[in-house]
Amino acid sequence: MKTMMKGFTLIELMIVVAIIGILAAIAIPNFVKFQARSKQSEAKANLKAMFTAEKAFSAEKDRFTALIGEAGFSPERNNRYAYYTGVAGTQTDRTTAVEKPTVGGTDQAVQFDSFKYTDTKVFDPAVLNKAPIVICGGTKLPGLGVSPVDGVTPIWTGAAVGQVDSDKAVDNWSISTDNRTLTGTCDQIGPNPSGEPANEHNDVNQTT
Repeated sequence: MKTMMKGFTLIELMIVVAIIGILAAIAIPNFVKFQARSKQSEAKANLKAMFTAEKAFSAEKDRFTALIGEAGFSPERNNRYAYYTGVAGTQTDRTTAVEKPTVGGTDQAVQFDSFKYTDTKVFDPAVLNKAPIVICGGTKLPGLGVSPVDGVTPIWTGAAVGQVDSDKAVDNWSISTDNRTLTGTCDQIGPNPSGEPANEHNDVNQTT
């Protein structure tokens, strides 16, 4: 006597597929956001290294510097962010396999690694390799680089501009030797102690 083997009906299979689709629709956007947030750790780590280099230079020379080479700051390659210790100088070129600092040591920025990140629609050199305006207010309203405040107590502010997802918006960070209160159009507002990276424009939550 033959036993009848029962399988799933088409309706049951369609229900399972629909449930999987709903779960994927909920999970994928959250995963993309978590992935973008993890990429922001590069900016935070390198800005803290930049701050440490500036403080060490200041302790030895009794002044701050806007020059990358003089401060001794050099982030590892494969950087998604461009880094700025000042605004007026040249930039260390990272468009080829071999890094090209500008002759004369005038660099005040390190470009993002366009040798690795070649999609110019996402990683736009005209945007990422352009020194940002520091929009977050401080008690002394610092600009990028060394800002003489009262002629006696200068402060230093550095920045990072990068891309952590696939939209056109960019991720902006800053760090300062000043104790700042972040205000205005910043995504991050409130007290920002000296040496703590501030996320001025959070690309994770932006599309433009």
